[in-house]
Amino acid sequence: MTVAADQAAPAGRAAAPARTRWQVWALAGICVAATVLYAWRIGAGQLGNTYYSAAVKSMTDSFTNFLFGSFDPYGVFTVDKPPMSLWPQALSVLVFGFHGWALLLPQVIEGVAAVFLLHRTVRRWASENVALLAALILTLTPITVAINRDNNPDTLLVLLLIAAAYAFTRSVKADTSRARTKWLLWCAFFIGCGFVTKMMQAWIVVPGFALAYLVGTSVPVKRRIFDLLGAAVVLFASSFWWAALHDWWPDSKPYMGGSTDGTAWNLIFGYNGFGRIFGDEGNFGPGGGGARPNLPEGMSLPSGMGGGMFGGDTGLGRMFGPSVGGQISWLLPLSLFVLVVVAVQGVRAKGPGDPASRAGWFAWGGWLLVTGVVFSYAQGIWHPYYTTMLAPAIAAISAAGLARFWRAYRGDGAASWLLLPAAVALTAVWAFVLASREASWHGWTRWSVLVTGVVTVSALLGARLAEARRAVFSRVSLVLGLVTLLLVPAVWSTATAATGENLGVMPAAGPNGGGFGGLRPGGPGGFPGGTGDLPQFPGGTGGFPGGTDAAFPGGGSQQPPGGSGRGRAGGFGGMMDGKLTDEQQRVLEYARQHKGNAEITLAVDGAATMAAGFIIGSDETVIGMGGFMGSDDSPSVDQLQQWTAEGKLKFVLGGNTGDSRGMPGMSGGAGRQRQQWITQHCTAVDPAAYGGQAAQQAGPMGAQTLYECHA
Repeated sequence: MTVAADQAAPAGRAAAPARTRWQVWALAGICVAATVLYAWRIGAGQLGNTYYSAAVKSMTDSFTNFLFGSFDPYGVFTVDKPPMSLWPQALSVLVFGFHGWALLLPQVIEGVAAVFLLHRTVRRWASENVALLAALILTLTPITVAINRDNNPDTLLVLLLIAAAYAFTRSVKADTSRARTKWLLWCAFFIGCGFVTKMMQAWIVVPGFALAYLVGTSVPVKRRIFDLLGAAVVLFASSFWWAALHDWWPDSKPYMGGSTDGTAWNLIFGYNGFGRIFGDEGNFGPGGGGARPNLPEGMSLPSGMGGGMFGGDTGLGRMFGPSVGGQISWLLPLSLFVLVVVAVQGVRAKGPGDPASRAGWFAWGGWLLVTGVVFSYAQGIWHPYYTTMLAPAIAAISAAGLARFWRAYRGDGAASWLLLPAAVALTAVWAFVLASREASWHGWTRWSVLVTGVVTVSALLGARLAEARRAVFSRVSLVLGLVTLLLVPAVWSTATAATGENLGVMPAAGPNGGGFGGLRPGGPGGFPGGTGDLPQFPGGTGGFPGGTDAAFPGGGSQQPPGGSGRGRAGGFGGMMDGKLTDEQQRVLEYARQHKGNAEITLAVDGAATMAAGFIIGSDETVIGMGGFMGSDDSPSVDQLQQWTAEGKLKFVLGGNTGDSRGMPGMSGGAGRQRQQWITQHCTAVDPAAYGGQAAQQAGPMGAQTLYECHA
């Protein structure tokens, strides 16, 4: 019994494939599995990335804060991304209140929607069974499970790009020129929305889609070019409307976090644009073997750590290396193998083939290859969790390639039937290698995948020899082959969902420490000598100003084994978990009681993660200073002077040394000028006044002192 889809489709609307009832239930089961993996225990108290979580809370205070994504309730500066991914979270918080599950619920919905929409896209390009396999692969991709349990922008970005792929597929499958153009414009619109989510990263798929449209439609070349020009107009309009709105806003607005001049345009093409690719604009300089970061005197980085320190060295091996391999590359060799085979077969084919099918290969292949190359050679700040953007392309290509190899295996080709055993063997060997790197994390899977791989390949080879029982052996081999391909990533994904409820700032699948992309003491690609090989700063040990006792409140003993970027809520071993220590609560209460008529209860100087806990943990008007890294010129010294003179600001929690506070080595002149202004115009408050234990408050980036400022 079948369920007919679009059987009576009107002219210009391509009919979707029919599907059996078991296939309908299979899709439902995959979506349920995705929901469980993404939603399991998201209400266990975690707040995700506290930088974004604090902004979401602030965005519920006013329309301007909501529109521009203000980090603090006073609207001093925005997060260093457009706010589209935060809008659903803010709306959820408005409805349900500020809770961890309210922050993460939109991420779960977006993740499941991406799985469903990938299925709808692939079934129009290939077939129902291929679409089901693609949806299953996406569901079980370890880094996708991790990122969908966090509140970073990548979840919405992936959904929007899959929506663009769906619209593109509808375009090349359309029967009329009008429908073809309409869907192509929708494709451009969704990519533009992706731009308002994570800026230029969304545009990485554009070359593949554009080339695919040129080669995948049979209309005259002039019409194809005209359609692409129209799509370009839509792309630019849907990409830049928010930046124009921010920069041309006639009333007061937050400073654009991450920029050097407060404008969205600067952020787009600077820190979040070419800076990510070439390593300038505050992006730590070229990664890998490139130039070293410009670090302050007395600070050093361990050997092997360059600008790409979170994602490993740059180069074609980055996607397979210890920092990234276990996150995304399980089926990456298979996908590349599929693309090589399809390219060779396409060159050798005598006929023109189906344009729409060809367009799909170009679109998904371009998505994978261009994104992989950009990520591999990005020399600025680059995190392994960005690779979740590769997951839809890997899923579509792997599923379609396996179906192609299955048909060849069952055919009469002299040698093409060997493609399927070769694909299974390649994937099993690579899964064994990846699982062996993390033998302490479900290491039994490496032997399981090796055994099932050997059995599967043997069965596939034997089935070709046993003609009488080929059909039975082939189907058994197919099931074993799918187990071989998905066993280890499925275990990693399930274990991440079961034990990784606190993924925090650096979401990652696998064992603790993955949040730093393999930079764990004693681990592959990590700090070979343990915490002693962490970056060293003047006057501190263990990589943070003031030592590990300052970096990890309560003493270095609270640092999790392996220097995890995940361990506790908020990541970084709990130093960014959004929770105030008793000392910090006393500081805040003192500022509240003695602020008088000041509109700002407390200003926190340094990296935004230092202020996030005060914003999340209270309803007071607390502001950050200096943006995410503490280096932004917001608030400026002039602004501080004006606020103090007008009685709007009285208390500042700032560093007590002359150097800037913020991400180590990243705070520039603006941070130093603020610190100098604080020490010149403000007086340190005696800790005894608020029941403090010491003259300095230990903060994530060093010692902090409460100051009272005077006009």
